[in-house]
Parts: sequence; structure tokens; C-alpha cells
Amino acid sequence: MSTTPAPDGRAAGDGPDSVPNLHRSLGRFDIMALGVAAVISADVIGQIATGGGEAVTWTAALALFFLVPYALLFAETGAAFPQEGGPYVWVRLAYGRTAAALTTLFYWVTNPVWLGGSLVFAAAGAWDGHITRLGSGTVADYTFKLVFIWVAILTAVVSLRRGKWITTVGAIAKVVVLLTVTATALVYGLQHGFKGLTDTGFRPTAGGFLALVPILLFAYVGFEAPNAAGEEMRNPRRDVPVSIGVSGAVATCCYLLPVFAVLAVVPAERITGVGGFLDAASLVFGSYGAAGHAMLAVTSALFVLVLMTQGSAWMIVSDRMQAMAAADGGFFSRSLGAFHPRLGTPVRMNLVSGVTATAFMLAATLLVDGSAAAVFKVVLTVAVTTLLLSYLVVVPALGTLRRNHPDVQRPYRVPFGRWGFRISLGLVYAWIALGSWIALFPGVLEHALGVGYDFAGTWGVSRTVFETFTLGTVAVLLALGVAGRAVAVRADRRTPPAPVTEILPEYQA
Repeated sequence: MSTTPAPDGRAAGDGPDSVPNLHRSLGRFDIMALGVAAVISADVIGQIATGGGEAVTWTAALALFFLVPYALLFAETGAAFPQEGGPYVWVRLAYGRTAAALTTLFYWVTNPVWLGGSLVFAAAGAWDGHITRLGSGTVADYTFKLVFIWVAILTAVVSLRRGKWITTVGAIAKVVVLLTVTATALVYGLQHGFKGLTDTGFRPTAGGFLALVPILLFAYVGFEAPNAAGEEMRNPRRDVPVSIGVSGAVATCCYLLPVFAVLAVVPAERITGVGGFLDAASLVFGSYGAAGHAMLAVTSALFVLVLMTQGSAWMIVSDRMQAMAAADGGFFSRSLGAFHPRLGTPVRMNLVSGVTATAFMLAATLLVDGSAAAVFKVVLTVAVTTLLLSYLVVVPALGTLRRNHPDVQRPYRVPFGRWGFRISLGLVYAWIALGSWIALFPGVLEHALGVGYDFAGTWGVSRTVFETFTLGTVAVLLALGVAGRAVAVRADRRTPPAPVTEILPEYQA
């Protein structure tokens, strides 16, 4: 399966037919919209805002010292290695199939966990609080959550040439909702005073830093996600760097401005992660009487749509990554990597994601004994943890590819040559390592630095429940990944795969 790179950086013979049933349907605007739909996480804005005024400070700081170098690294690698599967291919080329399979499993599972844990709870809270009462644990509540999950999954099942318009509409709606509420909050503040800012300050603290780092990293990562559909892009070498640059600028504005607006009108102590953004919307729209209530209902409905398309955007990309891992013999059966001949989507992996999201929704509802805000925060942390742990392998793989495959053409390069790349890589990896530790072991660094930390007060659940969901999830994933790889190896020994299934290119310097 070893091939020599063609002059454009792709493997000889590697083209739109290297993975069966794919169609090139993503232009530059589509890639940017997919990036915006995936990266801007509307559900975490309230959680960020719980950090008070310093949340604005740290959001800006990480945009400069994490987001910028992160975007530069993935713009270079995404344009140089545009094969279907994105990060799976990069880790596969750098460290081999087993490392890639385990890494991709953590990257992929983040998204059904996030869909079935964080997104569905935020959507249910928005619907229950501002449109129609659902009630916690009722038939209506479960029905809403199941419909939300499976509509998001079915959106990922339809062909990308049609599904891309759903995520594009979601991306546009997301920007419109965030900027509308932000503008309305600023007008409200000018009329009634910025009461939320009177009791908060923007001065950064160690405690605020440690509390916000994991969630801000989770909010900012994901610009490499569209590369999972690399062979469905019309011109990835040209479009990926530009799309990442535009998406990064839009994402920064769509986090900074709404967080500031929420804090400006709602005191930090009244903000909850699950409903903080709509709490601010409720306050500012409520001053307009009946019209304001109608505006709030429409905004809440759009917010639910935004969360749903946000989930489907990640299903589109992460299911492709996991499908490529399966097709390459990295995860249980190669049949899980099949792309539907007419739709051009990994339908089997889409369905696996739907079942996983449903199971996690039920587990979070039944097993986490706490308020809706506590459940939301715990399951969000599980998603944060699994995603950041995957980057502990993906990020150094970028450096390995640059070193081991210097002859692959790179249409875009990180500024300032080799040292610019190394400094960017070091910064990004340091942030990811720090965020991973804090997410897995909250309170440890706080105690080491003498920062007061009340675990039960912070999380709303016991440490036992928290560790069951976080460390338990990591342990189960490691076991599942090892088992999946072992089963795939054993199956290949019994029945060697046909050459056509060897779909991933390898490069020779």
C-alpha cells in the first residue's frame, strides 16, 4: 500500500475515486459554513459566562495564544494532506494504524456523547423554559430528546451535497442569533444600565484560569474537522487555509461578543451553564412586552435548530473519520467503513453514533443525580475530556508529518519557517496537555496552587459520580479501542482484505 506522492502532495493514483462512492460537493463557502457550524458551540457560551468578567479576558487571551497557532498548524497540514478521514490519516501516517484507531475513537465518541449529553440537554432546557413545558423525566421530555438526537443523525445520513445546506442554514442561523441577542443586550444596557458589570471585574485570576481553560479549548478546537471530508472538497489545497482563517475570526467574535453581552445584563452568580445565553435573551427581550415574548420564543426555537445542526455538523465529519478507521482495519469490522453507494455517507457509522448518543442521554438522565445544570456540566466535561485527549496524539502527529515527509508540497506554511511551526506546535500542545489534566482531575492544580476549591459546590454532584463518568468513560474507550483493533486484526488474518479496501495512501520521503 506504499505509494509515492504526486507533485501536488497527493499520493499517485489518489483522487476522488480512492474511497468508493464519494462526490466532490464542498466549495470554499461550504467548508467555511461547515467549520462555523461545528466550531462555534452555542451551548457552551453560558458555561463560559459563569466565569464572570474574567471569562472575557481569558477568552481573548486563548484566542491569541491558542487559537491563532492552532489554526496555523491545521491550515498547513489540512492543505498538504487532504485525504478523506483527515486526522485519522495524519496519525496513521505518523504513528501507525493502532495509534490512529485509538485516537480517532476518542475524537469520534466525543460527538455522540456531546449530542446525547450536552446539546440535547441545552435544547430541552431552551424548549422547556421558553416555548412549551416538557417537564423533567416526562414522556414529553424523553420524546423531545429522542427526536432531537435522531433528526441530527438523519441530517448526517443524507448526501453531503444536500446535507451541507442544512449545516449552512444552521451556521447562518447561529451567527444571526448570537449577534442579534448581543446587539439587543447592548441596547438594553444603554437604556437600563449594565448592571451585570457592576459586580464583576475583568482582572484574571488563577482560579478563573483553571476553571475556564478546558471549556475554552473545547470551544476553540475543531477547525480541522472539515478535513474529514477532504476528498469531498473541490479544491482543498486552495480552500482549507482560507476557510480556517475566516472560520477562526468568526468564531472568536461569536464567543467574545455574546459572553460579554450575557455578563453585561445578567449578574454572574445568576448565570447557569445550561441556560445562561437564553437567560440574557429572556431579560433583554422581556422589556418589549408581548413582542418581546414572541421574539424570545422565535430565538429559542432558532437556538434549538442551531444546536441540532451543530450536532449534525460534527456527526458528518467525525463519523467519516471513524468510518475510515474501520475501513482501514482499525476498528472491529471493515463493513462499518462502507459509504452508501447513492448517498455517499457512512450510514452504518451514522447509526452507531445515534445509538451511542441515545444511550448516553439515557445514562446521563438516569444516573447523574443532580439539577439540570449539574447534569449538563458533567456530561459536557466528559465530551471535553475525550476530545482533548485525542489532540494529545493528533497535534504531535503534525510535527512528525512535517519532519518525515518534507517532499509533500505544502500550499500554505506556518509563518516564520521551521521555528514558527515549532513554537506554534509547542504552544498548542502545552495548552492541550494542561486542559486535559484539569478536565480529568479538577481541583488538583487548584489545591497545589493554594486556590480554594469546593468540588460539590462547583459540580453539583459528588466526586464519585463525576469520576464514574469521566475516568470511567476513558477506561471503557481504551478497552473498546483495543478490543476493536484486535478483532479487526484477527478478521484480516482469517480473510485478507481485497486490495481495493486499502484506501489510505502512505508517503515516501
